[in-house]
Amino acid sequence: MLDIKFVRNNPDLVKENIKKKFQDHKLPLVDEAIELDTQIRNIKFIGDELRAKRNAASNEIGALMREKKKEEAMKIKESVVEINKQLEDYEQQEDSLSQKLKEIMMTIPNIIDPSVPVGKDDSENVEIKRYLEPVVPSFEVPYHLDIIEKVNGIDLDSARKVAGSGFYYLMGNIARLHSAVLTYARDFMINKGFTYCIPPFMIRSDVVTGVMSFAEMDAMMYKIEGEDLYLIGTSEHSMIGKFIDTLNDKNKLPYTLTSYSPCFRKEKGAHGIEERGIYRIHQFEKQEMIVVCEPEESKDWFEKLYQYTVELFVSMEIPVRTLECCSGDLADLKVKSIDVEAWSPRQKKYFEVGSCSNLGDAQARRLGIRIKGEDGNYFAHTLNNTVVAPPRMLIALLENHLQEDGSIKVPEVLRPYMGGIEYIK
Repeated sequence: MLDIKFVRNNPDLVKENIKKKFQDHKLPLVDEAIELDTQIRNIKFIGDELRAKRNAASNEIGALMREKKKEEAMKIKESVVEINKQLEDYEQQEDSLSQKLKEIMMTIPNIIDPSVPVGKDDSENVEIKRYLEPVVPSFEVPYHLDIIEKVNGIDLDSARKVAGSGFYYLMGNIARLHSAVLTYARDFMINKGFTYCIPPFMIRSDVVTGVMSFAEMDAMMYKIEGEDLYLIGTSEHSMIGKFIDTLNDKNKLPYTLTSYSPCFRKEKGAHGIEERGIYRIHQFEKQEMIVVCEPEESKDWFEKLYQYTVELFVSMEIPVRTLECCSGDLADLKVKSIDVEAWSPRQKKYFEVGSCSNLGDAQARRLGIRIKGEDGNYFAHTLNNTVVAPPRMLIALLENHLQEDGSIKVPEVLRPYMGGIEYIK
């Protein structure tokens, strides 16, 4: 969420930013916000004048009462009552207008970084760099579901009976491999100096609206009926929420946390063969990383975070590439994003396995995450990045380590978490 002062002083810049995100329907919101802000400030001015008038009247009443001029004092009291009625009316107007302004401000997208390429959607994202040589084996690589079923690693039929489509039972060594990836990722991030955390898996609505846009919320979140609680779509939500309404000592920053959680998503609009199997599902597990830091440090942390994901995948011998997300592919709160994509030997192309985002002070402004500075308090910057998100990451592992006989090679770094198993057969 932008500062209204910034919008007021830079309306053309804010509108240009909206155009870069191909959200022209939001352009009128800028003028609406400025008009509401003007009305609110005018009401506040009138309110301040009325309070000053009331204070002066109260002082006069006190003086008259001391002089035993009760009748004169009572007349002035009547005027104070009228002032209070006016104040109440103006305060109600201010509250109503402030709520409207807040709703608009939460809809206007954040200012993107100048380095972000302009494009309409993810088809116009820009490749940055590739890591490890992508390989297409001499034998045919089956669909990931077929690979898993061959080693008796999944039961979809039972899951449909129990929970419906979009769920699964992982079994045997595939389930073990899934857990091994998560445990390895946890230790990998701890070794990078991050503090391990298991967060709440449900969050309140004020945290939801603090960490994401309304459009994302509608497309992703499951609400708990009858309660002000939502199932998290990623542990980032509750991890950033941990700092809601906090004033943080700058000497203790940055906060670097890595977290495990199950994740729950509606996944509206999922379709096609590549969306089936365990690629796009309603429940999965994830290792995440978040950073809360000084504003001037967020660019450096952004570079570090996505490189950690690259390093993790390379250590598991999975070719990846990084993509700069274009303006139209950025969620409204994001300043800059980089996607990490893994190579699919079956599809002969890369697919997304993680995303790193710098949100500037957008989340901090919504959630009230401040830093106590020498010259006053200011908003922190927040960042988040996927460490690893099985089962999508599991698909990349299975395809890249599939052997011609149908067995799956276990990457060396995962073998200590698999009891020394080298191949899943």
